[in-house]
Amino acid sequence: MAVKSKKTKIGDLIVAFLCVIVILVCLLPMVNVLSRSLSSPDALVRNEVLLLPKEMNFEAYKMVLGDSKYTWSLAWTAIITVIGTCLSMFMTTICAYPLIYDNLKGKKLINAFILFTMYFNAGTIPLYLLLKDLDLLNRPAVLVVPYCLSVFNMIIMRSFFYGIPDSLRESAEIDGAGPVRILVSIYLPLSTPVIATLSLFYAVGRWNGFSDALMFMNKREYWPIQLLLYNILNNMTSLEVATQEGFTKPALSDNLKAATVMFATVPILMVYPWLQKYFITGVHLGSIKG
Repeated sequence: MAVKSKKTKIGDLIVAFLCVIVILVCLLPMVNVLSRSLSSPDALVRNEVLLLPKEMNFEAYKMVLGDSKYTWSLAWTAIITVIGTCLSMFMTTICAYPLIYDNLKGKKLINAFILFTMYFNAGTIPLYLLLKDLDLLNRPAVLVVPYCLSVFNMIIMRSFFYGIPDSLRESAEIDGAGPVRILVSIYLPLSTPVIATLSLFYAVGRWNGFSDALMFMNKREYWPIQLLLYNILNNMTSLEVATQEGFTKPALSDNLKAATVMFATVPILMVYPWLQKYFITGVHLGSIKG
């Protein structure tokens, strides 16, 4: 057993202390929002809520769960998150896999073009005009297709593929397996950590995205939950908008806003525990060889 020196122990304590500080900085705001969502409107008006709920009540959650526009927006967000994540992983895989072959013609040039798109893009207005010409504006596909591939994630997957021994691919080629069979039978089964990690990256990005819907989607029935929440929180000063959104009691507005934030945040947080074990393995192995 290795014996740690006094300096090493002090360093470990400093690192642990900094980790605790970071955890508190990330956790306390969410605890405050949760407490505000479970407190009475009167307690919020009196500014009595900090970390623990005051005068516990669930009226805000009953209003949110009983309103079809919230539940449909949440369901629609889940749908586009699942579809978008599957499409993104498919695009990432078929882009990364061919680039591991040394005999791919123009490999260096293709890599250069791909890297160029990671650092430079035409901008929002050309993208808007392109989507308009493609007749994708105000269609559900506009929330999935334009951002279905991340070059950074593709590079992580390509690097992970590089880490798989070439001998496995060569032995499969000797047995007559083609590139697709090799990908499905060898590379994908061995890539569970990076697939899980990148899937979570894509899913969180899609779930939290609202700027693309804000710019490209005018149909309210296709608003994801984050855009719906964004519009509600930014229009609460308008009595007409507040009444339309169900904020009929002025004292209930802060309570409802906190409940909607939790309503939009908790579902994606529940995914983390299932994929957490793949995080370090997937990103670390995907960064060994590039």
